[in-house]
Amino acid sequence: MKYILAHDLGTTGNKATLYNQQGEMTASNFSAYKTRHLGDNRVEQNPEDWWQAVKESTSELINTSGISSEEIAVISFSGQMMGCVPVDEKARPIRNAIIWADQRSTAEEEEMIARIGADKGYKITGHRLSASYSAAKIKWLMNQERDIYDKTHKFLQAKDYIIARLTGVFATDYSDASGTNLLDLEKLQWSPEISAALELDQEKLPELKESTAVAGELLKSAAEDLNLPPGIPVVMGAGDGVTASVGAGSTAPGTAYNYLGSSSWIALTAKEPIFDPEKRTFNWAHAVSGLYAPCGTMQSAGASYAWLRDNIAWLEQQTAAELDFEAYDLMNIRVSQSRPGADKLLFLPYLMGERSPHWNPEARGAFLGLSMNNDRADLMRAVMEGVTFNLRIILDSFAKELNFDEIRIIGGGAESSIWREIMANIYRKKVLKLKILREAPSLGAAIIGGVAVDIFPDFSVAEKLNPVVDRIEATPEVADTYQEIYPVFKDSYRALTDIYSRLKSLKL
Repeated sequence: MKYILAHDLGTTGNKATLYNQQGEMTASNFSAYKTRHLGDNRVEQNPEDWWQAVKESTSELINTSGISSEEIAVISFSGQMMGCVPVDEKARPIRNAIIWADQRSTAEEEEMIARIGADKGYKITGHRLSASYSAAKIKWLMNQERDIYDKTHKFLQAKDYIIARLTGVFATDYSDASGTNLLDLEKLQWSPEISAALELDQEKLPELKESTAVAGELLKSAAEDLNLPPGIPVVMGAGDGVTASVGAGSTAPGTAYNYLGSSSWIALTAKEPIFDPEKRTFNWAHAVSGLYAPCGTMQSAGASYAWLRDNIAWLEQQTAAELDFEAYDLMNIRVSQSRPGADKLLFLPYLMGERSPHWNPEARGAFLGLSMNNDRADLMRAVMEGVTFNLRIILDSFAKELNFDEIRIIGGGAESSIWREIMANIYRKKVLKLKILREAPSLGAAIIGGVAVDIFPDFSVAEKLNPVVDRIEATPEVADTYQEIYPVFKDSYRALTDIYSRLKSLKL
């Protein structure tokens, strides 16, 4: 039996997973690491912690799975994107990694926009020029830690750092490169224009490869650390936003999916990037060669529901603990007791500012229309509906370019049938629940690895390995109710934009 070892380097830890040649997950192990919140929007991780997590999770996986390490045919990766990992010529980190959540480089963002132009930058990279991406983080190092910049051999992403440790090869795949603000998205090459504007030495950027490319073979020294035989092919894999596309079966043009976790995004597969005139959405290079993954992501989706659980649904938490239930299950029952529209109660889900569709870090959450008639069930339904209305704006930004009548759902939030029902009626589309929800990025990494070494024939295998297990269609009268509410929801954000700025300026 041949096995695929997939590593998913997330924000909280690394998950190592074994898949057999039928695409079935046979074992998994998780190893956590710390995130350092340093104040002033500075968020870092130690790449050595990633390496230790990969070593520990791999060794534990082999020790407990009963599978011989000789049966592992390939190693593949999914990983957090949009970071900055400066390494030396031996692939050792020179400083902590500045990860995707870090927003310290706002001055560098402004500098990029001034030098390149917001519209031009968006057209070249498929993304807004933003402090969220790698380019501004690298520019911050140039401006604030010049000695670190000068010593850096290559700037990598999380999975690329591990691959360099495993193989000695400094490379990244097109999907991760498309999250740097440095890639010419349509030419699939590092943009000389952006590098020149930033005065960035392009020699410090890694080699570009396809997601299915074999970066190299597992070195003897690394094999000893992982308790694996040397020579195993190590495949590039993709950034986690793109491995999720593969795991969700969105591998052919015209297919779309919605990830519903703490954050949420809607992405689709297309032959060309989709450039939104308002820059509400962005574009990844897909793991499938020649395709793209236009995407829009919001900050507080499941996180809004978690906030509600922790701060309002105290009775559901207490009852769930007594009955050994999940609090969310009881909350979902409460939601079903409220009518669509939550008795005219709106929730704006901007608890952590917002990316798509508004790109406003000052935005804040709100309940609007609260009256004596509303109860806690209305509050719970309003949160689900508010998140979904916000996602509908993202969905509509794609509708002008690509028409589709169904959307796949993955992520932990997809387990809620009442939320899927709300989605179907607000989106006015068929909502398809997939068999594998939380592990879709890991499955996507395994599929990429399997395609790379011919365990799987092509990416179409994704639909077989993660089939549709439930379909919900819109109910016309409910969908019409939501269609009446939708413009009110959109106007509510616009009406409060000045209030958001004034709240931020308060000296409390």
